Amino acid sequence: MKMQLALDDISLADALVLGQKVRDYVDIFEIGSPLIIEAGMDAVREFKQKFPDKEILADTKIVDAGEYEADLAFNAGADYCTVIGITDDLTIKECLKAAVQNEKHVFVDTINIQAIDTRIPELEELGVDHFSVHVGVDQQSVGKTPLETLSEVRKVSKNAVISVAGGINLSTVHEYLSLGADILIVGGGINHAQDPVAAAKELAAKVHHSKIEAS
Repeated sequence: MKMQLALDDISLADALVLGQKVRDYVDIFEIGSPLIIEAGMDAVREFKQKFPDKEILADTKIVDAGEYEADLAFNAGADYCTVIGITDDLTIKECLKAAVQNEKHVFVDTINIQAIDTRIPELEELGVDHFSVHVGVDQQSVGKTPLETLSEVRKVSKNAVISVAGGINLSTVHEYLSLGADILIVGGGINHAQDPVAAAKELAAKVHHSKIEAS
């Protein structure tokens, strides 16, 4: 199991400083969509240059122009980009095409997918093999978590890599570990912690030593 650090509401300069401090505990650095909006693909390039031994995910949340926008991320050095699962199938197929051409991967974000039991098999028929189970911060503010969706995706997915994001911290991480995600995405649980380095170290110990194996 891997741990991904989501860098969202943070400046590029501060993100690079934090990244250096927690690099020993993080497997994947996520350049979050707010950071991309602020700093563009320069944020991806900077992280790939500074942390060549780490995987980089660009949370592009693509909804159109799939191949073109995915190529922007991959050409900047991203190992992964994201596309929204409720967009049209042609866009998703174009993202997958770009991934194959660049020998990279695309995570389909499940945010706001209403019929998980039918949409996940449809997406896998298109060639999708990475899913990001996600409850956004606005939904988190009213108490929603991705736990139920994670369980549903795990049940219907044949053999995809599954990541999960949404409110994961030291108090909640055990709930996510028990459901068998392949990648746990932590944002505020590290970025907003009183001691981000200590939080990253403790979370990494739990994630990397988890006995849960995804089927």
